[in-house]
Order: sequence, then C-alpha cells, then structure tokens
Amino acid sequence: MQLVVARIGRAHGIKGEVTVEVRTDEPELRLAPGAVLATDPASAGPLTIETGRVHSGRLLLRFEGVTDRTAAEALRNTLLIADVDPDELPEGEDEYYDHQLIDLDVVLPDGTEVGRITEISHLPTQDLFIVERPDGTEVMIPFVEEIVTEIDLEEQKAVIDPPPGLIDDRAEIASARDEQA
Repeated sequence: MQLVVARIGRAHGIKGEVTVEVRTDEPELRLAPGAVLATDPASAGPLTIETGRVHSGRLLLRFEGVTDRTAAEALRNTLLIADVDPDELPEGEDEYYDHQLIDLDVVLPDGTEVGRITEISHLPTQDLFIVERPDGTEVMIPFVEEIVTEIDLEEQKAVIDPPPGLIDDRAEIASARDEQA
C-alpha cells in the first residue's frame, strides 16, 4: 500500500535542499536518509533521500542527484509516497493509519448505528471523521478521546459518545438569562 508522507516545498539555499510539508506521524522512519520514495507526478522520481535536517522548525531534505537550487525548485509541490505493508501498525498504542479507519462502522455506546467512516480530514487542530449516515447525509466527528471512546479494528467499529447536538438536533442551550428567571 502506498501512503503520501510529505509534499516538497520550495528550495532552500543553493545546494539542492528543499523544505517539506510532513504528512506522516513517523517522519524519522519514512523520511530517513537512504529511504527511496515514489513521487506524484511519477516522472519526478523515485527519489532517494541523501540527507535530512531540521532548520527553524522545518524539515529540510536533500535527494541524491539534486545538487543545485534549480533542480530542487523543479521538485516543488511533488508528493513523496512510501510503500507501507498494509498489516503494519503505527508505533503508538492509540495511533492508526487512515486506511485502518476508513469503512469502520460508527456506533453509539448502546450499539445504535450512526454511519460509516468514509474519509479522515486532517486539520491543523485535530482530525475529523467524515461519517456517512444511513440516509446518505454526512456528519463530522472530531477524532478526540472524549468523543471517540473506542476503536475496535477486529470488530470493524468506532464507538462514539457525542455531546448533544453533534449528530442530532437535540442541542442543550444554556443561557445565563435562564438562571435569572
């Protein structure tokens, strides 16, 4: 299985280094020197990482055969793709790859069906499950432990305990005016 692990940004300096936007929780594993990565567009690769370093909070990579700024700039916006064994699990106990979560059934603690995960949206603040409901509508569920209480890959389900209003229209509205009455 192929996973996008980074996107190449602009060139850095004159010796062929590029900035990269990391799209993996395991950059030390996927973006290490010696790693050979496929690319999108395919015509840009495969690329072999020669060196990597962090500079001002950004990861900088140099690829074999890319020795100047012009060659580095030509790689801008190229996606870096790693081959990953589909049975491989992330290092952390409560970490998952997107492909493990897609198509899981989403249920409430009492077993009531909510829908099926069709997509994972990675936002700067948190990840969201995009869940297709049985009626065809979609609902977004924040992937935080307060709401997603259990992921069971063997049973192919995600158990959620949503606050009122997240998946239905029964939101509880608290107002200071109600207390004064």
